[in-house]
Amino acid sequence: MASTDAASTDAAPSDAAPSEWRRYGRTGGDRWRTLASGLGQTLVTAGAVVLLFVVYELWVTDLFSSRDQDRLADRLATEWSAQQPAAGVPTSPAEVPVGQPFAVLHVPRLGEDWSRVVLEGTSEEQLSQGPGHYAGTAMPGQQGNVALAGHRVGRGSPFLDLDRMQPGDPIVVEVADGWFTYRVLADGQDPNGVPGQQIVTPADVEVIAPTPGGAADAAPTGAYLTLTTCHPRYSARQRLVVHAVLDGPGVTRAQAPDGPPALTEG
Repeated sequence: MASTDAASTDAAPSDAAPSEWRRYGRTGGDRWRTLASGLGQTLVTAGAVVLLFVVYELWVTDLFSSRDQDRLADRLATEWSAQQPAAGVPTSPAEVPVGQPFAVLHVPRLGEDWSRVVLEGTSEEQLSQGPGHYAGTAMPGQQGNVALAGHRVGRGSPFLDLDRMQPGDPIVVEVADGWFTYRVLADGQDPNGVPGQQIVTPADVEVIAPTPGGAADAAPTGAYLTLTTCHPRYSARQRLVVHAVLDGPGVTRAQAPDGPPALTEG
């Protein structure tokens, strides 16, 4: 009997070791499963946040910008209807406070009825509502460079398809008493060597100089219009730039109640 008890006592430790190992093994596995589960949940949450951000940037901001554009267009229509019509040629807008709308941009190449209200200033506060005018650059119809910026993607995506612009395409700027028509340059057309379209870095600010590509403090040598946006799509690494030149003196509303013929060019 004693021998049986001794055998049982001797067997206990040998049976206990595998049991303890199994218990510790289960605990280690549980820890890894818990970590993996937590990591998976974190990744799912992060993915959902990224997806929501993309939806917000690409669609929700477009809705906000569209509402802003409707409001700004109504405001300009009311202000312009109260002004005396010009006789002769349209008047270039006087100095405009930052944040105020002052013109409507029409680009037939971007859509049959494509138009956007332009605000003074190029901070995000302005660009979230529509294209913005670089403060200090020329006003429509003036000698110099009318430089405008707009988002490529999100916030209404006004310049989403700016890369579709072709030499000779009209860009019409509507002001209180008429319209000024610009035409996209062909490479080699401009005597100052201004190209019709180029891709530059954000540091290449000379594209909005009085003569694009020239010195910021030099006198203008022509009447230009420059559109700038991010490039490529979904990136701010570079800038896509389109240059156009003024095509004639402009027309008043009295001369062309429905706008210049360029508005109907496709």
